Amino acid sequence: MDFIDNPPADLAIRGLSLSFGGLKALTDVNFKVAPGSITAVIGPNGAGKTSLFNCISGFYKPSAGEILFCGENINPLHAPERAKIGLGRTFQNIALFRGMTVLDNIKLGRHAHMQTNILDALWYFGRARREELALRQEVEEKIIDFLEIEHIRDQPVASLAYGLRKRVELARALAMQPRILMLDEPVAGMNREETEDMARFILDVKEEWGVTILMVEHDMGLVMDISDHVVVLNFGQVIAEGKPAEVQNDPAVITAYLGAGVVGELSRRINAGEAA
Repeated sequence: MDFIDNPPADLAIRGLSLSFGGLKALTDVNFKVAPGSITAVIGPNGAGKTSLFNCISGFYKPSAGEILFCGENINPLHAPERAKIGLGRTFQNIALFRGMTVLDNIKLGRHAHMQTNILDALWYFGRARREELALRQEVEEKIIDFLEIEHIRDQPVASLAYGLRKRVELARALAMQPRILMLDEPVAGMNREETEDMARFILDVKEEWGVTILMVEHDMGLVMDISDHVVVLNFGQVIAEGKPAEVQNDPAVITAYLGAGVVGELSRRINAGEAA
């Protein structure tokens, strides 16, 4: 491996490109995610944000480039293997099992790390029982308490309001014990109170759990409030990156969002609480 990164970033994207036939979804994307940071990827609809996430998590195979996880190239790894080494993810469209309880959905997040074999699981003794009890204790004492969802733990997901379902999906991702947590539009469709709660949880995951976060989000107020670093995509290419205050006044970013390079207009909208 000829890529030198010392000390290594938790995640480094190097020359990543993705094509669907003649359509280029990503072109030579490069950026790094520093350990213990919140990095936000933003851009207009169709900019390539979800395609980027799908490449990183292993659902898409890039046509060129490398994805480095803690300095190691993970291109050959499939999605379950990436989850096992510490790459957790939530989804833009909630991907929970609606007929299962909150607790059972969360416990599924640990599946990639379980050591139980078929025989152990069939008879439910020894290692299977010990793993199940340890997992249940951790989920109940740490994750459920942390996300303040004790009151819904035994309810089926189908009975929950949208904001609580998003919180349960975050809980399931945390059960994966991620080193890097990828959040795909974590506050999409939420009201102001739900958004503020989710922002608090995301910050606490970073600060109290020591988890590095890579986030795609359209809520510009949230991005500017909690991000350490912002990467801007447009038409599958990185057009700007830097600290939130730098990015929101970048003429190229203003053009991508508003169609005219009026420096300060995006800042005005963010500060006024308008949707960008």
